[in-house]
Amino acid sequence: MPDDLTATAGLSLGAALTIVGLLITFFVWRRKGVASGLRGVAWSLLPLAAGLLGLMNAIWQFALSLVGIVAGLAFNPLVWAGVVMAGVSVVLYVVSGFMRVRGAGTSPRGAAKGEESAKGAGGAKAAGPAAAPAGQVGAKAPKKSGGDDLSDFSDIEDLLRKRGID
Repeated sequence: MPDDLTATAGLSLGAALTIVGLLITFFVWRRKGVASGLRGVAWSLLPLAAGLLGLMNAIWQFALSLVGIVAGLAFNPLVWAGVVMAGVSVVLYVVSGFMRVRGAGTSPRGAAKGEESAKGAGGAKAAGPAAAPAGQVGAKAPKKSGGDDLSDFSDIEDLLRKRGID
């Protein structure tokens, strides 16, 4: 392939690409209608415009450079190792997202805080949740079950999970 195009070769290439584009546009026009056909004509005229403006040589140089870069990357084993590493990283990221959604591989929410507070209090657990102050409007009575302090927030946690906030 030549490295440079002459003005005549650029104009000829632009005209040939325009003719191919107009042939494809003819079939698109018949199949999808006038709006799609007019859009195809607009795109088909661009190569001819580039040839008339003398830009076809620049486009040719760009295409040759792009092919050279892709060919250099395609035959380099280090590049393929990088592609494999990028693929592995994407797969690991997606799998970890699924694991977080299902709660697999994560520590329970109150476990770490509960252990720290138990150690700080000399190993003794609290007798239960504190009673609400008397006279407070809308105060709930403490639950008598043996649940932890975070059991009151289960409805809020469910709402946050629905919104994707962990």
